[in-house]
Amino acid sequence: MRNALRNTKIYFIAIIIASGLYSCTSNEQQIEIKGEAQGTFYTIKYLSPDGREILDKAYFDRLFARIDSSLSIYKDYSLVNEFNRSDSMVISDPWFIQMVLQSDKIYRESDGEFDPTVVHLVNAWGFGPSSRNYVGQVPLDSLMKITGWDKIEFKMLPDGKMLLKKKVKGVIIGFNAIAQGYAADIIGEGLEKHGIKNYLVDAGGELKASGHNRLGESWKIGIDRPVSASLKDREIVAIFPLENRSVSTSGSYRKYYEINGVKYSHAISPKTGRPVEHNLLSVTVVADSCSLADGYSTAIMIMGVGKGKEFLKKHPELEAYLIFSDSKGNLQTYVTRQMGTVLKEY
Repeated sequence: MRNALRNTKIYFIAIIIASGLYSCTSNEQQIEIKGEAQGTFYTIKYLSPDGREILDKAYFDRLFARIDSSLSIYKDYSLVNEFNRSDSMVISDPWFIQMVLQSDKIYRESDGEFDPTVVHLVNAWGFGPSSRNYVGQVPLDSLMKITGWDKIEFKMLPDGKMLLKKKVKGVIIGFNAIAQGYAADIIGEGLEKHGIKNYLVDAGGELKASGHNRLGESWKIGIDRPVSASLKDREIVAIFPLENRSVSTSGSYRKYYEINGVKYSHAISPKTGRPVEHNLLSVTVVADSCSLADGYSTAIMIMGVGKGKEFLKKHPELEAYLIFSDSKGNLQTYVTRQMGTVLKEY
């Protein structure tokens, strides 16, 4: 019996609402705006000095629509799909250029575990925008020939544009594993351009925080216990403060399907072409930018516990919290040193 869980974005982290009275003398009031974008939900909280709605829902809806027109593989008219239909393109869009540069950075640093060209594989395994019902057979040999970021080349041109080319015909790219985090970064930039310094952006579960909340404290973030596929049964396993940084969580326990008792995760290895099979259940990464937190959490989710720990030791600029199962099925955790000083487990 097939159980498909194929939401565009699955929430693994939660905003914790602190209680108590605001002890500061400031007259700041919290503005909260919610909406739908990129196949999921967004929530933006910011403090306004006089309680005035400085930026409204229409502003954020327009901004998300612009991001989609550049980066969304789910929109046929997007710039990324325009490139996928061609063999080369000169790109002037700064958001697209940043996604190429950041994807290349994470690809190289992760030894290819993060790879934007896995779109064909993701579709074939039943998790992508062009997916059909999975029937148990994936043509790995042919698909692996058109998978690999090394089959894409790019260079910056003197006028600031980028020339992006395919070395192998049929390769396509998707920024799903990094673009939602980048959307949070773009929203944050928009808030700051309008003089808003205290905010929390939640773009489909990718969070970017600046300053403090309405209580004058750091924003509080909760991490889900990776035991239930249902959002109704979610349980917080840990809480930590987030100030002037971003966080993303990747996990394998909600987005999967099951056939004849075998679970197939949405996390596809670009090296094997298959869903990963390891005991890592959830990866939470804190970084300066939300796009990097998003990309690194995906990469570590593909790596597994052992390689993920080694990767984090080489990248002290990242903070992380890993949840995995031991040989008896019990949950175990690993937390980096600095994050361990502020994170509270339950």
